[in-house]
Amino acid sequence: MTDDAKPLVLLSRSLDELGRLITGTRSDQADLPTPCASWTVRQLATHVISELGTFATAARGGTPDWGRAPAPLGNDWSAAFSKGRTDLDDAWARADLAAPVPTMGGSEAPLVSRADQQIAEFAVHCWDMARATGQALELDSAVAEYGLQWGRQHLRSEFRGPEHEGKVFGPEVAVADDAPAVDRLAAWFGRDPSWSADTG
Repeated sequence: MTDDAKPLVLLSRSLDELGRLITGTRSDQADLPTPCASWTVRQLATHVISELGTFATAARGGTPDWGRAPAPLGNDWSAAFSKGRTDLDDAWARADLAAPVPTMGGSEAPLVSRADQQIAEFAVHCWDMARATGQALELDSAVAEYGLQWGRQHLRSEFRGPEHEGKVFGPEVAVADDAPAVDRLAAWFGRDPSWSADTG
C-alpha cells in the first residue's frame, strides 16, 4: 500500500461504519438529541449525507461551498447515503492524488491531503450517531487515531466556543490518556465522552 493510498483506505473504513450506523437507525429515532449541540438525529444524518457531496467536490480539486444549506432528507436515509458515497468514491477513484491544491492556510498540498479532513469529520460523526441512537460503535481505532492527529493540527482555538456565537466546536473535554481512541477524538472535537441520549 502506498502512503498516498492509506488515507483513502481509512476514509473507506469510516464511511463503511457511518453507512452501517445510518442503516441501523430506526425511523422513530429521527427526533432524538445528539452530541452535536442543537442537532437531532435527522439533522445529523442530513449533515453527513450533504457532506458526501461537498467532499466529492473537494476530491475533484474544486472549492466546496461550505455555507451551502443541505437539501432536505427524505425517508430512505440508507439509499441517500449510498448514493452520496458512490459519488465520493468515484471522485477519489478518478483523482490525481498528487495534484497540488490550495490549503486553508494559503499554501499548497497534494490533493490526497483533503481526505484527512474527511476521515476526521466522518469518524467524529460515527461517534455522534452511535451515541445518539444507542448503537454499538465499531470504528477502527486506526481511523480515530488518524482523525485525532489531523484535528490536533488543524482545529484552532478560535474555532471553539458557544454555538450562539457561531462556533462549530466546543472546548476540548479532558479524558484519560489511555481512553479509547474514538473517545479521545470526540473529546478533542468538544464532545463529552460520557454523553448519552438519556442524559443529554
